[in-house]
Amino acid sequence: MTVIFVPTDGPGDWQRLLADPEKHWKAGYSAMAAALSWEDAQGLPAEIAAMFQPDAELLLAIPEYKVALPGGSRASQCDVFALVRDAGQICAVAVEAKVNEPFGPTITEWVNPESEGRNIRLNAICAMLGVDHAPPPGLRYQLFHRSAAAVVAARRFGAASAAMIVQSFSPEHRWFDDFAAFCTLLGVSPSRGQADTCRLPCGMELTLGWATGDPRFLAER
Repeated sequence: MTVIFVPTDGPGDWQRLLADPEKHWKAGYSAMAAALSWEDAQGLPAEIAAMFQPDAELLLAIPEYKVALPGGSRASQCDVFALVRDAGQICAVAVEAKVNEPFGPTITEWVNPESEGRNIRLNAICAMLGVDHAPPPGLRYQLFHRSAAAVVAARRFGAASAAMIVQSFSPEHRWFDDFAAFCTLLGVSPSRGQADTCRLPCGMELTLGWATGDPRFLAER
């Protein structure tokens, strides 16, 4: 995975970073909406800023940032990874952008068929997040590995805390129930437009939040 990055000149620079640049780059879909949102803000989009203290400052944002996780070779690819100065400390933020796209397979669907690598990864993620029992099979695996990516990145950058924020552009707030179920597992109170924090076994704080994106970024530009 590369550690050298170049600045963007606009939303179009985000397209080439996608797994499938032609298929995923469409008006009304999360990849384009997120790119338009972040480029327009030239800082933290308002709904993301609302997850932090009023004086929070975006230090760095990287589209499609990959974070290596234990078990297997596939990295967790954050739609946006950001370093945010919040209350005088650095927070590593993994952003998962959504419109109508679901959070992917459930835990049960992801682990079947079972493999040693997948079991190692799931166990490592659960230990990291303080889940000391088998997670409910209906929870969405993507929320687990994206949260773990924020924690791993926080350690790598020496950040004081981590956050996993869903930036949802869905007018119907689709898939919020999946997010809420994951939050409940970690002892976090889920609420649209607000964030809540839990303390991980390592002592680090993890913030989880559902940010409602501006629907104007769903229109083609």
